Amino acid sequence: MSLAFEHVTLGQRVLFGTGNAAANLAAEVARLGAQRVMVIASDRETPMARIVAAGVEVALWHHDVVMHVPIETADKARAAAAGHSIDLLVCVGGGSTTGLAKAIAMTSHLPIIAVPTTYAGSEATNVWGLTEASRKTTGVDDAVLPVTVIYDAALILSLPVDMSVASGLNGMAHCIDSMWAPRADPINAALGAEGIRALNRGLPLIAEDPAGAEGREQALYGAYLSAVAFASAGSGLHHKVCHVLGGTFNLPHAQTHATILPYVLAFNAPFAPEAEARIAAAFGTTGALTGLQDLRKRLDAPKALWDYGFTADGIAEAVAIILPAVPASNPRPVTTENLTRLLQAALTGEDPAVLLDL
Repeated sequence: MSLAFEHVTLGQRVLFGTGNAAANLAAEVARLGAQRVMVIASDRETPMARIVAAGVEVALWHHDVVMHVPIETADKARAAAAGHSIDLLVCVGGGSTTGLAKAIAMTSHLPIIAVPTTYAGSEATNVWGLTEASRKTTGVDDAVLPVTVIYDAALILSLPVDMSVASGLNGMAHCIDSMWAPRADPINAALGAEGIRALNRGLPLIAEDPAGAEGREQALYGAYLSAVAFASAGSGLHHKVCHVLGGTFNLPHAQTHATILPYVLAFNAPFAPEAEARIAAAFGTTGALTGLQDLRKRLDAPKALWDYGFTADGIAEAVAIILPAVPASNPRPVTTENLTRLLQAALTGEDPAVLLDL
């Protein structure tokens, strides 16, 4: 069987090294010739960000970071950057912090240096997200792709195990969704499979030894691969579901992804045997769902949407918003009935295997 596909690899500099974030950031700011640097970090991340930026002259510190990037928060940050004649954005934090930097870059075309402190993966994509009037909108724009990503496992040692698990499974969702997303191709699949392998190795190490660097490094490596695959393959069913749950119902981002993932995998796997086999092989198990659930059990991963504030009353509204956004390429036809069943199972933490034979 001959291969035929179109693949786009995004241009980005990646600097990876434990304990090297401050030196790498100073070198990159100098390389880019920036004179007016804006550092974006939440209040919680600011002490760490100040250490990372110790070798950089900072023109503006910005701390107003909000999950799902409300448009009002984005507009304030855009005005602040313009008002201080900023020529480089540095974001130190998780997906919400990176998302805010992207919101500024989307309208200003300022370059971004991203220094991630979770396994969200947003730093390696050209995907942006904004929330307005309880609706989360996402899009693709090369202007929001950070020019440089600085990975340093030392910055993530303080991330609690439960957040590391949720964030790492968010990365796992990028890997798995990339197997059947609209622009899935063999390169994305290879990146996604290696990402699954790395996260499957790294996350249990974090749970066993939170202060150890090896697990954090493997998880960061896996999260980067997952994001590169996702950026190329596009947003599949899993992400369409989670964007609605997050934007409309304000559910926490990482935990929502971690909860929904096994249900979408069980839903699609019987209709995508090649992808299912590749995912299973990456886990080293005979079945994809078995591999994911074995990992989730070891990690005591998030299990049910109702633990995060979602209720049965929201299912019909969620289904109505998700359905029009479902990619035509999804391997299994999605209907009001089977999507409702998926969300009902995820709401209560029912065994995802019930969706295999739905």
